[in-house]
Amino acid sequence: MALSVTELLKIYGPSAGLSTNLVPAPLDKSFAQRLVHNPFLMAPMAGVSDAAYRIMARAGGAAWAVSEMVSVAGLHYGGEKTWELVIPHDAEPDIVVQLFGSKPEQFAEATVAVSERLGTKLSAIDVNMACPVPKVTRKGEGSALLDEPERAVQIIQYVVQNTTVPVTAKIRIGRTPDKIVGPEFACRLEDAGVAAIAVHGRTASQMYRGESNLEQVCQVAQALSIPVIGSGDILTAQTAAQLVRSTPCAAAYVARGTYGNPWLFGDAAALLHDKKPAEHSIVQRLNAFDLHVRLLVATHAHLARARSLAGWYLRGIPQAAAWRQRAVGCTVPEDYYELVAEVKDKIAAHGLM
Repeated sequence: MALSVTELLKIYGPSAGLSTNLVPAPLDKSFAQRLVHNPFLMAPMAGVSDAAYRIMARAGGAAWAVSEMVSVAGLHYGGEKTWELVIPHDAEPDIVVQLFGSKPEQFAEATVAVSERLGTKLSAIDVNMACPVPKVTRKGEGSALLDEPERAVQIIQYVVQNTTVPVTAKIRIGRTPDKIVGPEFACRLEDAGVAAIAVHGRTASQMYRGESNLEQVCQVAQALSIPVIGSGDILTAQTAAQLVRSTPCAAAYVARGTYGNPWLFGDAAALLHDKKPAEHSIVQRLNAFDLHVRLLVATHAHLARARSLAGWYLRGIPQAAAWRQRAVGCTVPEDYYELVAEVKDKIAAHGLM
């Protein structure tokens, strides 16, 4: 009989250095109080943050995890594939759903539908105004809304009016380096009713190249009275803790820093409270990879995602390139489990446990 997610966490979580219990967001607290309680959050990542990935992040200490971007147009036209991005797994205590689009009326409709269908599982709704990908921006969606503040304000108003959960927004500091609009744009969204704003410190034209501008993120935080969640280049627990400790940002959104590192959230929390984070051995990392693959199976995700996971979890171990190449040829879950066992044997033989 196949094991449930809850059973998998209980059996395999301890050896992977992960919690066996997923802690719900404290819904009885204000949004700002939630961030004080735990300011380290898993950011939405297209093609990455499926249920298994979110569960790993929550087991690693993330305060909450966000769905992949969900098209309000897709929900409007009734696509069940779109709903698959929205519905959390039964084992997830709650979820933040991120919506994207350009039509305020479709945002209102989607907000009602998501709120009704998820009920108490819905922790918050986030509106994406940050995605820089051309296939999104050419439709006036994502970061294209930075050029249309009136439309952006109306979208937020429509979402706020149609749900009882907090509404947040994710923005960039501007479309291009010569048009930085972060503070003024964020102030408009605050006036429209958002509970918090996440700010990625790159312009849309940068895509994911170059460096995130922390100074610009801080300028947004200083301009607002609501919490600002810093985003961009938060690749380590040290960076995440430093952001919260030493800047006006109330929280840290972590994206690529979670690749092969679900412990980042708990490690950052330890550092924030002047505690030494736990050490994560090679074997613990391999156990986490094994668990993550098992969660892909349990949540009915496509096993092809395990190839990316292999690249991330196997990074830095002896003969990593050869093991990653082996992973490319894995076609069933058992192939991955056997791969992990072989790597462990090789590591033990070299005294690297």
